[in-house]
Amino acid sequence: MPEKILVAVAWPYANGPLHLGHVAGAYLPPDIFARYHRTKGNEVLMVSGSDQHGTPITIKAEQEGKKPVEIATRYHKQFLECWQKLGISFDLFTTTGTENHARVTQAIFLTLLDRGYIFKNTLTQPYCPKCQRFLADRYVEGICPYCKSPGARGDQCEACGKPLNPTELIEPACRICSTTPVFRDTEHFFLRLSAFNDRLLDWVRRQQHWRPNVLNFSLRYLEEGLKDRAITRDIDWGVAIPVSGFEDKRIYVWFEAVIGYLSAAKEWAARHGDGEKWRDFWQNRAARSYYFIGKDNIPFHTLIWPAMLMGYGDNLNLPYDVPANEFLTIEGRKLSTSKNWAVWLPDYLKHYDPDPLRYLLSINMPETSDTDFSWRELVRRNNDELVATYGNLVHRVLTFVYRNFEGKVPEHGELDAQDSEILASARKTLETVDGLLYGCHFREAIRVVMALAQAANRYLDDKSPWKTIKEDRKAAARSLYVALKVIANLKTMLYPFLPFSSQKLHEYLGFSGSIEARGWSWQELPPGQKLRPPQPLFTKLDDSLVEAETRKLGQTSP
Repeated sequence: MPEKILVAVAWPYANGPLHLGHVAGAYLPPDIFARYHRTKGNEVLMVSGSDQHGTPITIKAEQEGKKPVEIATRYHKQFLECWQKLGISFDLFTTTGTENHARVTQAIFLTLLDRGYIFKNTLTQPYCPKCQRFLADRYVEGICPYCKSPGARGDQCEACGKPLNPTELIEPACRICSTTPVFRDTEHFFLRLSAFNDRLLDWVRRQQHWRPNVLNFSLRYLEEGLKDRAITRDIDWGVAIPVSGFEDKRIYVWFEAVIGYLSAAKEWAARHGDGEKWRDFWQNRAARSYYFIGKDNIPFHTLIWPAMLMGYGDNLNLPYDVPANEFLTIEGRKLSTSKNWAVWLPDYLKHYDPDPLRYLLSINMPETSDTDFSWRELVRRNNDELVATYGNLVHRVLTFVYRNFEGKVPEHGELDAQDSEILASARKTLETVDGLLYGCHFREAIRVVMALAQAANRYLDDKSPWKTIKEDRKAAARSLYVALKVIANLKTMLYPFLPFSSQKLHEYLGFSGSIEARGWSWQELPPGQKLRPPQPLFTKLDDSLVEAETRKLGQTSP
């Protein structure tokens, strides 16, 4: 029976362009995972969308003198263009600005309120006497009380990852005018997280398949004890609170954004003509849900969202796995959007092909620790590994066969021990990569595949069919057939990582349709199959781009 796999992907704030930190942390991993499962024949639903609410959008709007909806719409369109160019294969990439999302969010809010998990309480909020308004959390900055880092926001410290309240900040200041805020009481709704602490602790302790950083991070919070948390704010941009008397407040973004995974599934089902189809992924106990996020979002997905699901009931599945990645640094320095120390995805895709970037970020993925992106490493990986190792293997075999065997897969005859050994290695690699991808070990998976490409090159060098064809055409045909068969399986294994070049290779080998349609299985290559005229899969990058691109860092605004 095909498995049902929900791939839930972090919702990017629609307040600026995407950068490579976003891609490495939260968007490339789920695409690899979704493509793999689709090729396996499993039923996949991969959803996300632009987070259009909250203070990041209002801050950007105020800076540009525009309405928040204008900012959100602009960047949502840009996100969609980037996903298409980079090959991020969402089944639905929506927004939190839909009526459907508001309806689902309000239904969960009212249910939790009715069950006593949401309650009213007075919240002491920062108020800026100069701006004459209450300040949402991100409008307040100061020193983190835990790690003492400057520039901590009123909702979270990016340096240590701790969730914060504005009252905890040392030396708080209004982000707009730098005035020290005063703190006034205002009535809000709170989520009773403390009511779920023991239940969550028991559940989290059973998730031994989680990555150690995710498991330990979550357990530490629970062992310290969860605190009730305000879920509404004095702001006029967001989902309305469905309770009389709170018309001038909104449901806070951290509460409603995670509901987007459920609202997006419902929107997807409605769009496909079966409004109940979402239940296959949310209420089927055999279905598994994977949440792909950066490490700064771990507590929202391993603690807060599960607590909301537990309180809401309706038999909804809790997360099966939360394979959160660590951070990506740029040229050895922490990524900083404010200082423009970032590589912006729209800019990259304007000048370069997507697969080399997907390759570098896959083989250097920050799964267990922070990793670094450098332009020199991109050029090296592209030229030495994609072009010289894998691309060269493919091109020299296909062009030689096309020219010398009438453009067809040659007959192979009886295989010798070396032939059988490389084919057995390829079969074993397919099984190994299958297990690694199933367990979300993407970095190791692509490393194993590239090791097979290197072994295939050594095999080909030993056999030297371009030499033996002069004395023993059958021996040359046999080794070329074996090499083609290994290549046919390499493109299947590399497809989740390198979808564009893999599909090209699929067609050069004479296959029609998609790689996904052929399935995640050993690929046979019938002798006599007609090949298509091959072209190089990858383009060598010039070393000069390293200096040119590095010079851009920190210089211009996105």
